[in-house]
Amino acid sequence: QVRLVEFGGGLVQAGGSLRLSCTTSGLTFTDYLMGWFRQAPGKEREPVAQINYSGSSTMYTDSIKGRFTISRDNAKNTVYLQMNSLKPEDTAVYYCAADRTLGLNNYAVNYEYWGQGTQVTVSS
Repeated sequence: QVRLVEFGGGLVQAGGSLRLSCTTSGLTFTDYLMGWFRQAPGKEREPVAQINYSGSSTMYTDSIKGRFTISRDNAKNTVYLQMNSLKPEDTAVYYCAADRTLGLNNYAVNYEYWGQGTQVTVSS
């Protein structure tokens, strides 16, 4: 079975940092684009960061650009999201997802497999 499991969420003060990890199994990791998405209470799920098969290309939503970094370790079947300078508005459940679309994209509908999510809460 395909499994994606996120780690690293928690409660931090504004300005702090967290690193999220997503370990995968049951799929050929290098066949997939990987992405991070988030959903805050009362809001639609939104893209955060995406990375291509090799890790050579990434894309970020404007609200986090310069603060977050997505990376992947294909030897470990793992994708990461380093989050720095966190703001209260970053508070959300963060989801890891996998996509076999040929081109790098941030459309949630294209991502076939999803993790259970991990809560990130940033206090003022």
